[in-house]
Amino acid sequence: MEKTSRNLEVNSTSEIGDGDQIPHHQVSVDWRGRPCRANTHGGMTAAVFVLGLQAFEMMAIAGVGNNLITYVFNDMHFPLSKSANIVTNFIGTVFLLSLLGGFLSDSYLGSFWTMLVFGFVELSGFVLLSIQAHLQPLRPPRCNMNDARGPHCEEASGYRALIFYVSLCLVALGSGCLKPNIISHGADQFRREDSKQSRRLSTYFNTAYFAFCTGELIALTVLVWVQTESGMDVGFGVSAAAMVVGMVSLISGALFYKNTPPRGSIFIPIAQVFVAAITKRKQICPSNAGMLHGNKITESKNQVPPAAAESCNLSHTEKFRFLDKACIRIQDGAKDSESPWKLCTVGQVEQVKIIISVIPIFACTIIFNTILAQLQTFSVQQGSSMDTRITDHFHVPPASLQAIPYLMLIVVVPLYETVFVPVARRLTGRDSGISPLQRVGIGLFVASFSMVSAALVEKKRRDSKLQRHETLSIFWIAPQFLIFGLSEMFTAVGLIEFFYKQSVEGMQSFLTAMTYCSYSFGFYLSSLLVSVVNKITSTSSSSVGGWLGDNDLNKDRLDLFYWLLAALSFINFLSYLFCSSWYSYNPSPSSSTPPTKSHIGGRPQPDQPI
Repeated sequence: MEKTSRNLEVNSTSEIGDGDQIPHHQVSVDWRGRPCRANTHGGMTAAVFVLGLQAFEMMAIAGVGNNLITYVFNDMHFPLSKSANIVTNFIGTVFLLSLLGGFLSDSYLGSFWTMLVFGFVELSGFVLLSIQAHLQPLRPPRCNMNDARGPHCEEASGYRALIFYVSLCLVALGSGCLKPNIISHGADQFRREDSKQSRRLSTYFNTAYFAFCTGELIALTVLVWVQTESGMDVGFGVSAAAMVVGMVSLISGALFYKNTPPRGSIFIPIAQVFVAAITKRKQICPSNAGMLHGNKITESKNQVPPAAAESCNLSHTEKFRFLDKACIRIQDGAKDSESPWKLCTVGQVEQVKIIISVIPIFACTIIFNTILAQLQTFSVQQGSSMDTRITDHFHVPPASLQAIPYLMLIVVVPLYETVFVPVARRLTGRDSGISPLQRVGIGLFVASFSMVSAALVEKKRRDSKLQRHETLSIFWIAPQFLIFGLSEMFTAVGLIEFFYKQSVEGMQSFLTAMTYCSYSFGFYLSSLLVSVVNKITSTSSSSVGGWLGDNDLNKDRLDLFYWLLAALSFINFLSYLFCSSWYSYNPSPSSSTPPTKSHIGGRPQPDQPI
C-alpha cells in the first residue's frame, strides 16, 4: 500500500500578504477521488492546462462578442440602439450566469466537471451560431442598414430570431459557468503550506490575465479579420474550433489537477446564521466576545457543529454585531437549543460578515464595467463612421481597435510582474507588491480618463464631419482603448485576487464568480443608461430624438453620453475610496494582530498584516 506518498494535502490557515487569507482545511484529491501526491499534482504544471483553456475560451467568446454588434445590425437587421442592448445583455448574461457556475462547482460538481460539462454547452452554441450565419434562409433577406434612402430592412423575427437567441443563450450559459471555475481551479493548484504561497498566487493571477489578453488579442485581430474578409459564418466557425482546442487542453491536464471535492449546498451555513440571529434578535450580546459559542479555536471539535468546525479559525470582529446573536447559547433545557439553525459558531458568523463586507467593493466596480460596455458597442460604431484605411487596399475592421490595449498589455503585464512587483515588494513589504484593493483603486481612477478621451474625440469627429465634411482617421479613438486597457490590468486582476483570497471555506468558485457578476451588472446598467438617457434627452428642445436615438452617430450626441459616464466613473472612484478604507481583513486568532483596515495608497502601517 502507498502510505506517505499519498498523504492528504490539508491546508491549514496561513496568513499571506496583504492581510488576506486563502482557503484552509481543504482536502485535495485527484480526478478519481484519491488523495493527491505533493510531487505529482498541482503547481504550474497543472495550471498550464487551465491557462490553455483560459486563452482559447477567451479567444472563442471574444471572437463572437466583440464583433457581435456588426452581425446583429447588418445581418439580423436590428436597430442600432437595440443591437447595442442585445450585445450588452448577452455579455451581461454571460457574467451573471457565472454565479450559477460557481454554485454548482462548490456545491455539487467540483470545478473540473463543471468546466467539462459547460464547455461542451458553450461549444454547441458556437456551432449553432455559425450554422445560422452560413445559411441564408435562417437570416432575414440581405439589406443595407446604412442606406437611409434604400428599402426598409426586414428585422429578424419568428424562427430566425429564435435560433439566434437560443445560440446566444447556449454560449452565455456555457461561458458563464466556465469563467469562475477557470480562475479558481487554476488558483487551487497552488495551495501549499509555504511562505511563497501569496507570491505564487499573485503570479498565477497575472499569468491568467496574460492568457486572457492573448486570447483577446488573437480574437480582435485574426478572428475579426476573418469575419470581415470571409464572412461571419467562417469567423464563428473559427471560434468553435478555438473552443475545441481549449477543451482538449482542459482534458489533457486531468491527471495533474488537484481537485477540491464539492461540499453540499454553500448557502445552508449562511442561512443558518441569519435564521439563528433573527430568532435571537431580542437577546443581548455579551460584552465579552469570549462568551460567544465557538469563539476559541481550542474548543473540542465535538463541541462545534461539523459544518462550522472548519471555519473556527476566524476570530471575532466588531462589525455587524447583530449577527453575533446567532452565537449566543441559551440554557433553556430544550433538546434543539444547539441545533445548527439556532446556535452557530463565531467562525460561521465571521464567514457571513466577510461576504457582506465584500459587497460594497463589488458594487464599486459596476460603473467600471459599464465603461467597458461602451468600448464594445458604441466605440465600435464610432470607428465604423471614421476613415478605416491604412493603405488603399487595407482597411482596419472597427472591432479590431479593441486589440490595441491588448497589444500594449502583452508587453506591460510581464513588465508589471517582473519589474514593478519586485520594486513595490521592497517598498511595501507585500508579496504581491501592492494589495489587491490598492490595485483596484488605481484602475478605477484611471478608467475615468478613458471616457474623457472618448468624449473629446467624438466631439472632434462629429464636428469634423458636419462642419468641415472631413472624416477623421480611426486611430483617433485608440487612446480611449489604451487608457482603459491599462485600467483593466489593475482593476480586473486586483478584484479577482481579492475575492479569491477573501473567499471562505468551500466557496472559492462562487465568490470568484462575484467578480464576473460585476461585469454582468455593468453591462445591464449600460443598457439601462442608454434607455434612460434616450427617454430623458428626447424631451429636450436641443435633441429631439435623444442623445442616442438615431442610427446615425452624426445626428446623435454620443460625446455627451461619454461625458456623463466620465462623471459617474469619478464619483464611483470616490465611493470606492470610502468603501475600501472601511473594509477590514479578518486575521486568524493565532495572530495577535488585530483586524486592520485596507488603504488605497502608501506603505502598510506597523499594525497592518503584510
